[in-house]
Amino acid sequence: MLLLVAGCAVTAQEGDRYERQRLAMASLIEAYGVRDSATLAAMRAVPRHEFVPDEYLNRAYGDHPLPIGNGQTISQPYIVAFMTEILNPAPRMKVLEVGTGSGYQAAVLAQIGCEVYTMEIFGALATSARLRLGRLGYGDVTVRHADGHYGWPDQAPFDAVIVTAAAGHIPPALVDQLRPGGRMIIPVGSVYGIQNLILVEKRSEDDVRTRNLLPVRFVPMLEGLR
Repeated sequence: MLLLVAGCAVTAQEGDRYERQRLAMASLIEAYGVRDSATLAAMRAVPRHEFVPDEYLNRAYGDHPLPIGNGQTISQPYIVAFMTEILNPAPRMKVLEVGTGSGYQAAVLAQIGCEVYTMEIFGALATSARLRLGRLGYGDVTVRHADGHYGWPDQAPFDAVIVTAAAGHIPPALVDQLRPGGRMIIPVGSVYGIQNLILVEKRSEDDVRTRNLLPVRFVPMLEGLR
């Protein structure tokens, strides 16, 4: 028997297997400390196996990053959930993502009901993510091939910003494009040294505060279109 799951034909047995793996992944994430119900529901719903290359399908729901080409990775599920939860996600939030990759983080935010604008520096990844997200029905995600250091000024301000590559510093343009009262989460540090996940809270135009959350390991945030 064939079923249509997330726009693809799969056998009922395969669908059940992926669902069991996805639920187990979400349970592990909850055990690690993620508590936001919207985030956990999205992690249970979004088919992560659709966002990894075919050769890694058997590892799609393991709690680790995986290569997606162009030297980039799909992030560890726990980190995806942790970063999502920190943003206090809610329906109709306008979110800027820097580092589309395969589109998985954008899909998680869209599953919650956020309006997502996502930027990717590699043209091939931007194109494949746009097609994948469209095929899977995530219509509230807009993908742009662009350098994320400069943000997306014609769509600003944003309620939240999420950066999924390690920057050498917090780009001023991203802070400027964050709405007062908004939050940004960004890994900062060298690819060869310590990286820290930083929460930026913009309480007002003149009051921006940062807080170090935890050590992480991300690919570097590159400059210049590829």
